[in-house]
Amino acid sequence: MSHQSRILITGGAGFIGTNLAASYLRDGYRVTLLDNLSRPGAIRNLEWLQGQFHGSARFIQADVTDGRAVRDAVMDADSIYHFAAQVAVTTSLVDPLGDHRVNAEGTLNVLEAIRSSPHKPALVYTSTNKVYGSLNEIRLSKRSSRYEPDDQELAASGISEQQRLDFHSPYGCSKGSADQYVIDYGRCFNLSTVVFRMSCICGPHQQGTEDQGWVAHFIRRILASEPITIYGDGRQVRDVLYVGDLVRAFRLLERPSAAVQHCAFNIGGGPQQTISVLELLDVVCSLAQHQPVISFASARVGDQLWYVSDHSRYTKLTGWQPAITITESVRHMISWLTSEAAQDVHETAEREPECALL
Repeated sequence: MSHQSRILITGGAGFIGTNLAASYLRDGYRVTLLDNLSRPGAIRNLEWLQGQFHGSARFIQADVTDGRAVRDAVMDADSIYHFAAQVAVTTSLVDPLGDHRVNAEGTLNVLEAIRSSPHKPALVYTSTNKVYGSLNEIRLSKRSSRYEPDDQELAASGISEQQRLDFHSPYGCSKGSADQYVIDYGRCFNLSTVVFRMSCICGPHQQGTEDQGWVAHFIRRILASEPITIYGDGRQVRDVLYVGDLVRAFRLLERPSAAVQHCAFNIGGGPQQTISVLELLDVVCSLAQHQPVISFASARVGDQLWYVSDHSRYTKLTGWQPAITITESVRHMISWLTSEAAQDVHETAEREPECALL
């Protein structure tokens, strides 16, 4: 793709959007960010991007539920990464309608804008492992620090895209609905669309809360010597992917080939990059030399005891492989969180971004 091509990133001031935007801006691409700045850290991320790249990123403050704003943003885009979303299962249980408006209807707004655009830009959409539900059918054994599948072949490969969809929460329903819309709009209207069903991602510019971004959340709490609550017994296992590796995977899809179009891919660290909650705490405490006060609470709705991505399908088609280990990812996070770039991250919603809104 030419460096004169226009990249649109919805949710562009969020964690993943900021990292992807920085990658494109470093390479001289024209980048537009659409974000409503509602997420903690979004304003700071936007200011960082505008400062690092001398205001070269075009910014539109809008919500994906605003169909007109989305159409205007999409109109001159050549490639779109759709990250704007309501991101927490817990929030979806409190406000299912709001969750649906953002995740399902917001995605439809993006798809309809693409369908009416003269450029028919390619779309990459970030879905979630939650579309596979609780995965209670997987028989697990409880080890000292983690759960492991009794099926050794599954343990060695992870969950593939052949796993049946089973949404299990309002969040799963809204993201799963959008996931399927993206695939089938591509088929029905001959659009270039790809879905990433993502596992746990971590890296710089991630704020991390108790409801979402658990790796960053635990690192933040430990560095601040604050107490930590674990929901469930802490043996829950995930594969973890560093955001720089994810950005490399995205950059392979600037203009999707026929082999990947209209497909969903499971993306994560894979079987070589797995860790439980308890194991992560041990790694962080060792590296940060802090020991938090830990308490336990009941497991939360829709929480999978074991989820590991089988990314082999995407790897076979593109050659992509994760490169950064979990320990390296934690080191990068600790370094970033203790740097000047991570100071004063708890800005208030009333604070205005220190850059022009175009």
